[in-house]
Amino acid sequence: MKRSAVGLICWIAVCMASGWIGSRFTPGEWYASLAKPAWNPPDSVFGPVWSVLYVLMGVAAWLVWRKAGFAGARVAIGLFIIQLFLNSLWSFLFFGVHQPGLAFIEMLVLWLVILATTTGFWRVSVPAGILLLPYLCWVGFAIALNFELWRLNS
Repeated sequence: MKRSAVGLICWIAVCMASGWIGSRFTPGEWYASLAKPAWNPPDSVFGPVWSVLYVLMGVAAWLVWRKAGFAGARVAIGLFIIQLFLNSLWSFLFFGVHQPGLAFIEMLVLWLVILATTTGFWRVSVPAGILLLPYLCWVGFAIALNFELWRLNS
């Protein structure tokens, strides 16, 4: 029981750390100066949404790890780690180096890796797969928003 609780805390911490790394690249003046679509959410929405998504990701990873371990879910957990890296990389590309076109392409790859991760998690633990669905949907929305920001400001 204690090992399981520690595992849950560790998985959530790993996900939050990925979010923290991405948050080092802040929107700043460049982002504030961009033309935005009317359906762009207020800046205050992004922090809470991402916080919830990182917790859901951590719980999902923990469910898979708890059921199958690293050896039994090597591909699914490997995909999960890759998508965390890609998640942080997007912030660098978009906010860090101001490349919305490159960030858009990277986000398409991220979405595909999240889809593969969701499928892999689903095979091990249906609840884990379900917990990744909000993340998959949010990144789908973010793709549309990233594309529109790129289009409006090219």
